[in-house]
Amino acid sequence: MLTTGASAHNWAGNITFGPERLHRPSSLDELRRIVAGAARVRALGTGHSFNRIADTDGDLVRVDGLPRRIEIDPAAGTVTVSAGLRYVEVAAELQAAGWALANMASLPHITVAGSVATGTHGSGDGNRGLASAVAAVEVVGPDGDLVAFRRDADADADADRFPGAVVSLGALGPVVALTLDIEPSFEVAQWVYTGVPLDALGSRFDEITGAAYSVSTFTDWHGGLATVWLKRRTDRDGSGHPGADWLGGAPAKEPWHPIAGMPARFCTRQLGVPGPWNARLPHFRAEFTPSRGEELQSELFLPRAAAPAAFAALRELGPALAPVLQISEVRTIAAEDQWMSPAFGRDSVALHFTWVKDEEAVRPVLARMEELLLPLGARPHWGKVTTAAPAAVAARYEHLDSFARLLSAHDPEGRFRNAFVSELLAER
Repeated sequence: MLTTGASAHNWAGNITFGPERLHRPSSLDELRRIVAGAARVRALGTGHSFNRIADTDGDLVRVDGLPRRIEIDPAAGTVTVSAGLRYVEVAAELQAAGWALANMASLPHITVAGSVATGTHGSGDGNRGLASAVAAVEVVGPDGDLVAFRRDADADADADRFPGAVVSLGALGPVVALTLDIEPSFEVAQWVYTGVPLDALGSRFDEITGAAYSVSTFTDWHGGLATVWLKRRTDRDGSGHPGADWLGGAPAKEPWHPIAGMPARFCTRQLGVPGPWNARLPHFRAEFTPSRGEELQSELFLPRAAAPAAFAALRELGPALAPVLQISEVRTIAAEDQWMSPAFGRDSVALHFTWVKDEEAVRPVLARMEELLLPLGARPHWGKVTTAAPAAVAARYEHLDSFARLLSAHDPEGRFRNAFVSELLAER
């Protein structure tokens, strides 16, 4: 086990964590002893969050040193994995065994536990976020005991607790294992359409997002054009593209990267070449790091019906965005059941923003944007930058009181809380 007093940074380097100690236990027993002996403890994954959701002034633990576990259950259609594994590792073994996950995020390098705890997602009208694939989650409780939450309604009181246990914001304790739904492996062919008039995004949104199993639209909101990235399941959509002049754009003739100037070799293979799901659903290839963290990120989830109004607001704001925005991505997510998922209870459109790494310049522009979009029902991504006050964010979750009761029953002394969670649950 490694225990240090050294500071730790997130991936982008905009956050320096302030724990008293940083641990990387190599066994479950070591982790249980750390938790049982700590006054405050939080878990840290790959550090791909851009805010202080993982921070603590107590003990910070990494779980990627725990014994590796990938157990496929063909009869149940599930796989149980150790929480510190990254999606790229899990996906490779599933594909080798003929299995697949229904969806993946754009970046496969992130941990399974960190992704689901913050409501991370991929895209697709019929695809829910990554947390919806979780059938069970096992955590280390406040006394160092192991506690399991299961989706199965026959398992104790889990039917009442499980909706709050997956997108948990890290507030139920370090996750050590998750059980995920899987399905037979499938292939995907990717097509990129460039030069699509931005007007089409508002007027033909349903056609765009329904054109493939997973669809992403990229734009800067001020140049008048967009690029649409189609990920077509060959067993459902076929491997071809919608047509040479679809939406007024054209199929790209060479591989493409969402951020101008970045090498396209970092991206998963395009140009309609079919390949396994794990090598196509993410935007970025597993063997490359797509950037060095030279960015800030924010994301807002809105009701799908609010998409046209949101697009109009962003186009009006386009000139202000231009100096600080690298690229924006539009994705869709089907309604989720997890209480704290930003897509809870409604089909959603997610508006993602990759900013330059200059928080002083970005924050006033982000504040202006959120002033326009929050009244439309937007919920900020739990792991990204926002200017919204915690009370304003809390008011957007109808089951926040239920979540607070779950935390109080599970962790009455608040061992797994930090400033981020405490501010969210203030007066609850």
